[in-house]
Amino acid sequence: MKTVILIPARYASTRYPGKPLAELTLPDGTKKSLIRMSWEAAQTVKGVDAVYVATDDDRIKEAAEAFGADVIMTSESCENGTARCADALA
Repeated sequence: MKTVILIPARYASTRYPGKPLAELTLPDGTKKSLIRMSWEAAQTVKGVDAVYVATDDDRIKEAAEAFGADVIMTSESCENGTARCADALA
């Protein structure tokens, strides 16, 4: 059995559209997107075989692939992160 981490990422949030692509300035002055920071943190978890970004948005897909993430495209009809993860597993 493999152990994976799925990071659900949606662009079309009503409260903060594009949040996964929002860049934060780190203490050393570098900037990283929230999705990249999440992916990098997930990469450090011991015992995990793979980390995937699960999204329905091409902008998130392109950004994630640009920093080396594997991406699983999901349905636009997913209502929340749990549904997005279930769709990615299917």
